[in-house]
Amino acid sequence: MLAYIFGVVLFALGICVSVALHEAGHMVTAKAFGMKVRRYFIGFGPKIFSFRRGETEYGLKWIPLGGFCDIAGMTALDEVTPDEAPRAMWRFKTWKRTVVLAAGSVTHFILGFIVLYLMAVSMGLPNALIGKAQVDTVSPCVQNATTNEQVLNPDCKPGDPAPAKDAGLRPGDEIVSVNGVSTPTYPDVIAKVQALTGPTRLEVRRDGQLVPLTVDVAQVDRPVADASNPQAPPQVVKLGTIGVGFPTMLHFSPVAAFGGAGAFTADMFAQTWDRLLEFPERIPAVVHSIFGGERDPNTPVSVVGASRIGGEAVEAGLWSLFLILLASLNFFVGVFNLLPLLPLDGGHIAVTWYERVRDWLRGLRGKAAGGPVDYTKLSAVTMVLVFVGGAVTLLTVTADIVNPIRLQ
Repeated sequence: MLAYIFGVVLFALGICVSVALHEAGHMVTAKAFGMKVRRYFIGFGPKIFSFRRGETEYGLKWIPLGGFCDIAGMTALDEVTPDEAPRAMWRFKTWKRTVVLAAGSVTHFILGFIVLYLMAVSMGLPNALIGKAQVDTVSPCVQNATTNEQVLNPDCKPGDPAPAKDAGLRPGDEIVSVNGVSTPTYPDVIAKVQALTGPTRLEVRRDGQLVPLTVDVAQVDRPVADASNPQAPPQVVKLGTIGVGFPTMLHFSPVAAFGGAGAFTADMFAQTWDRLLEFPERIPAVVHSIFGGERDPNTPVSVVGASRIGGEAVEAGLWSLFLILLASLNFFVGVFNLLPLLPLDGGHIAVTWYERVRDWLRGLRGKAAGGPVDYTKLSAVTMVLVFVGGAVTLLTVTADIVNPIRLQ
C-alpha cells in the first residue's frame, strides 16, 4: 500500500513539475524577446509565498493543479501601464509571439524525450512500440504446444525440428525480409512466417552486413487468444514458426539512445494523434462506466486516473510503465495544447497568424493593417469550449474515482 501511495504522489509530482516547466517555457522565451513578464506562479488559489526578482514576481500557491505566466499585453484587450505598453506581447512580430505561445508545448515534448532517453540508456525501451525484429533468443527446438509455458520452455527430444538453430540464426541478428518481402518490425516477421511452411528465404542484418539464410518453417500447434473475447480459453491452431524470441526491452548506448528515443517519440506522437481523433467517440463509454458498465481501458483518463495507474505501476515494480505513462502524458498535453481552439495556446497562435495573413491580404489591396483581433467577439465560442472541456474533465475524474482503469 505504501508503494502505491508513493507512486501516486510521485506521478502527481511529475505532472506538477511538467506544468511548472510548461509555464517556464513561456516565461523564458518571452523574456528572451524583451516582453515584460509580470508574474510566474506555480499552482492556483491562495498564495503561499512569493518574491520579486527584477520586474517579475515569482510564487507558489496552495492548489498544485497548474500554474500561470502573466505576460503583459498577451492580447490587445489586456490592460497595460504606460511603461509596459512598448513591451506588450501583442506588439511583437508574429514569429516571436508564436515561439512564446508554442514554448509550453515544446517544453512538454522535450521533457517526454528526456524521459525516454534516460530509459533507453538505463532500463531500456519497450520493444512492443518500436517492434525491432532483432533476434533475442534461438530455441533449441519447436514443438506442438497448447499453453504459452510450453511454447517458451519446450521439452526437446531427438529429432524435434529446430528451424532457426539449424539455419544458423544467432541472437543479435535482425530479420529484414522474409521471402523477399520487407519485414521492418517483429510483428511483420511473425505474421509472414505464420502463414508459411517448408524452406523459406530470410535476410538478416548481422554486424552491419546483410546475410541470406534459408530456414525450414515448421507448422505446429499454438494457443491463440480470441481478440474479440479475451476471457475465452485460447484456441489451438496450426501456425508456422522458426523458433526465435524477440526482446521485450531494447537497450542503447548513450549515443544510440538519441536515435532510439527519437524513434520511440515519433511512434508516441502518432499514437497521441490517433487517441485525440478517437477522443469524442470514447466519451459515451466513460459515461457508461460511471453508471456501472465495464471500464474500457482505451477510454480517456484524467490526472487522477493517470496518477492511480502510476501508483499501481510502482506497486507492481513496473517502473518502465510508470515512465512511459509520464512521457505519454507530456506528449498528449503538448499536442492537445496546440489545437487551434481558445483558450488553448494553439487558439492564440491561430489568432496571431489570422492577423498576419489578414494584414498581408489587406496590404495587397493597398489597405492599412486591420489591427489586433477583438477577443470579445470570440468570447461566446471560448466559453462553450471551456464548458465542454470542464464537463469532459468532470466525467473522466468521476469515472477514475468510481470505476478506475486498473493494471490487473
